[in-house]
Amino acid sequence: MDGLPSHSDTVLLVDDEHDSLRLMRDALEAAGITVLIATSGEAAVRLLAHIVPDLIVMDAVMPGMDGFETTVMIKKNPKLAHIPIIFMTGLTESEHVVEAFEVGGVDYVRKPANIQELLARVRVHAEHGRVRHASVASLDATGRLMLATDTRGRFLWCTPLAEQAIARVVPGWSKEEEVLPLPFQSAVQRLLARGAPEGSVRVEQPLGTLELVLIAQHRDNNVLVRLNELNPDEHAARLKQRLQVTDREAEVLLWLSYGKSSIDISDVLSISPRTVQKHLERIFEKLGVETRAAAAALAIRAIDR
Repeated sequence: MDGLPSHSDTVLLVDDEHDSLRLMRDALEAAGITVLIATSGEAAVRLLAHIVPDLIVMDAVMPGMDGFETTVMIKKNPKLAHIPIIFMTGLTESEHVVEAFEVGGVDYVRKPANIQELLARVRVHAEHGRVRHASVASLDATGRLMLATDTRGRFLWCTPLAEQAIARVVPGWSKEEEVLPLPFQSAVQRLLARGAPEGSVRVEQPLGTLELVLIAQHRDNNVLVRLNELNPDEHAARLKQRLQVTDREAEVLLWLSYGKSSIDISDVLSISPRTVQKHLERIFEKLGVETRAAAAALAIRAIDR
């Protein structure tokens, strides 16, 4: 019996040179890749309103809206911002390489393109794009407040709930700005300076307090941070009312939803880790769940409802 068909990468080629388009299209299709074509930046934007590819190969220099302007427009759309974009630049256009990365490109190839090199880059970046997009979607589904930056605190992406939480502390902020508020940039830098995973710092503003917890720093200099909105009294009261748990169970569940370990919870509440575990067992039974992650997800939703 034949296995299930594997995912076919879909690549959008954007180039006003028909010979170049034909060469790349034939090579990509021969490799089993589905190819979409746009001969201008304007045509690419119109096409992207109807279909979302795994990757875009973008010519830098085109009449009308060039590749840089087109990329800026694409990256401003939350539904398209995750798509990796590989730029094509002429052999003598080294200044375009810098601009390509500044507007959000992930890579570049020189024209005329080396087809084997292009194929390799397309495969790698298309897969990375799908993994990142799936990861953000799964975080959204669990109600997590997650933020990614580079090692200098520059914004990369965040989940919708994280965007809302930051905007509550810094009114008017939106991820469309593509720059974190200064207090958050410095908080990320302080986190990294400590050099230990699961470290935390707080951003305290007149309208609220957010705790930033360092989850991971990846080799590509991406930093993953969890945000906790700290309002223990109000949040515990919501949990008690909405999930029908006791006062102490609400407190344990609250700190679990803030991402704290049993040891941390025992320190915060001045009870033994064994007592924390007994409370967790009762919480799991009342909520009908079997894991800490599931209980935390329910708690997050109950707090934000």
